[in-house]
Amino acid sequence: MSMEEYKDKENIQETSFGYTLSVVGGKWKMLILYLLAENQPVRFNDMKRQIGAITFKTLSSHLKELEADGLVLRKEYPQIPPKVEYSLTPKADTLLPVLEQLCEWGEKNRNN
Repeated sequence: MSMEEYKDKENIQETSFGYTLSVVGGKWKMLILYLLAENQPVRFNDMKRQIGAITFKTLSSHLKELEADGLVLRKEYPQIPPKVEYSLTPKADTLLPVLEQLCEWGEKNRNN
C-alpha cells in the first residue's frame, strides 16, 4: 500500500492493505492456508487435528469465509459417511509466495 493510496481513503479498511487483512487476518486463516498449501487436499477432521487448539465451529466458520473470498475450494463427496475435502484455489496460490516470505522472516527473527 502506498502512502498516497492511504491519504485518499477515509480509513485503512478501504485500502488494498485493508482488503488483504479482511481476507487473511485473524488468528487462524493464514494457518489454515499454510496447512492447505502443505497438504492439500485436506479433510476437515484432519485439519482440526493438525491445528489442535481451534474449535470445530471456528474452523468451519473460517473455511466458509475463505471459500466465500475465493481462496478455498470445498469438494463434497456423496457418500456415507459424508466426505469433504478442502484445497486451495488458483487465487490462493498467488498468496503462497507471501506466506513463504512470512516463514522466512520468522526463521530469521525467531531467536532475536
